[in-house]
Amino acid sequence: MNIKLIVISKTDQPYLQEGIDIYVKRLRHYTNFEIDVIPALKDQKGASPEEIKEREAALLLKRLEGADRIILLDEHGKEHTSLGFSQYLQKQMNAGTRNLVFVVGGAFGFAPSVYAVAHDKISLSQMTFNHQMVRLFFVEQLYRAFTILRHEPYHNE
Repeated sequence: MNIKLIVISKTDQPYLQEGIDIYVKRLRHYTNFEIDVIPALKDQKGASPEEIKEREAALLLKRLEGADRIILLDEHGKEHTSLGFSQYLQKQMNAGTRNLVFVVGGAFGFAPSVYAVAHDKISLSQMTFNHQMVRLFFVEQLYRAFTILRHEPYHNE
């Protein structure tokens, strides 16, 4: 299974990027994983949050393919424990999913057109996180899920 994380704008904090890089390197032992960064919008001054979401959606939708299973990382999505998330991944693998695409929206979230193409929504927490921090939290949880599935000594439960 190929797993992709699509994000809006590059990670501009070195400490976050360093952590992300560590887990991306670890993930490559388990699956084909990549992060696809959509460049930040230019000329946002004066644009409403709705306009920004629509412009980001247009760029995001161009990155998706018909066979992709699209999962939005969204505050209104289903919450999982780490064990539950590993089981969710196992179900995707058992179902023969070839391309699992997780998406982190921009600072204002997703436009309705993105929700319309999504197959699922997952929430990492009921708390609100900076959209750049979510990247690190997500890749760590993805790595944790694979170690759980392989019965490796990373997750303590």
